[in-house]
Amino acid sequence: MDFGLVLQTDPPASRVISLMKRAERNGFTHGWTFDSAVLWQEPFVVYSQILANTTTLKVGPMVTNPGTRTWEVTASTFATLNDMYGNRTVCGIGRGDSAMRVAGRRPNTLARLGEAIDAIRDLAEGREAEVDGQRMRLPWVRDGRLPVWMAAYGPKALALTGRKADGFILQLADPFLTEWMVKAVRKAAAEAGRDPDAITVCVAAPAYVGDDLAHAREQCRWFGGMVGNHVADLVARYGEHSGMVPEALTDYIKGRQGYDYSHHGRAGNPSTDFVPDEIVDRFCLLGPPEAHIEKLRALRDLGVDQFAVYDMHDAQETTIDAYGAEIIPALGD
Repeated sequence: MDFGLVLQTDPPASRVISLMKRAERNGFTHGWTFDSAVLWQEPFVVYSQILANTTTLKVGPMVTNPGTRTWEVTASTFATLNDMYGNRTVCGIGRGDSAMRVAGRRPNTLARLGEAIDAIRDLAEGREAEVDGQRMRLPWVRDGRLPVWMAAYGPKALALTGRKADGFILQLADPFLTEWMVKAVRKAAAEAGRDPDAITVCVAAPAYVGDDLAHAREQCRWFGGMVGNHVADLVARYGEHSGMVPEALTDYIKGRQGYDYSHHGRAGNPSTDFVPDEIVDRFCLLGPPEAHIEKLRALRDLGVDQFAVYDMHDAQETTIDAYGAEIIPALGD
């Protein structure tokens, strides 16, 4: 199992770079960041410095979207980083939640997302693609490689992931839901004539190592609110008891009263009071190292290839170090 570190690009960028260097020293293989231009600093600028200050770490957004930048700009940015540092990027992509809504725009449609996945990958790898009706190619790309991993929860998004993406990003660490969603992605891949096992599965969730569970829950409760944004979209689209989405995912948002993106992804987010302890425990990894190892082994048995640690809490360095000292060695076989 591989391990990734997920951060927000809060200033100063030097701290983000320092934490990514620390992650690589501790055995992490991937460094991810949020991508929301209004809320945080521009991640692609920071990626250049992360890559320059690490040796093998791969970097990318968790996640970008087709609406913030034009597709040729996104592809060219990835391709430039790859040309400079040797194909060490991954394009995590989704419909766009905070990036689009904070800017007063609606998240992208799945149809547009599917077109963007093909176009961005083709352009970044030197092939011709169509962008808004215009055929184009980046003539300077040589030997480019850009895996595109899609974030998804709902049935149509999971199916699109199986048909189009090189990887699947699931932003929660509940084994029951992981099994349900991984099966949906792989079923869609098989129906599209693709090898289901060739799709990389990445589970991303907060991890907090320590014995004070009450404190750990409060530091990670924000995550249930972030996931709740996507779940609310699913309920609006499919209905509360449609059978299209597991009720294990949808039931907890009944007390949701809205969401303030100024606290997005941050400990103490006041918009997440509706998230019960049970959801925090199911969606996150909390407790002593042994508890993390046990849950990660269960996820690995379900086909998870990478666990990406959301490290937005008051124990960033100690979490990275605990994973490097005890958890990664136990799962890296």
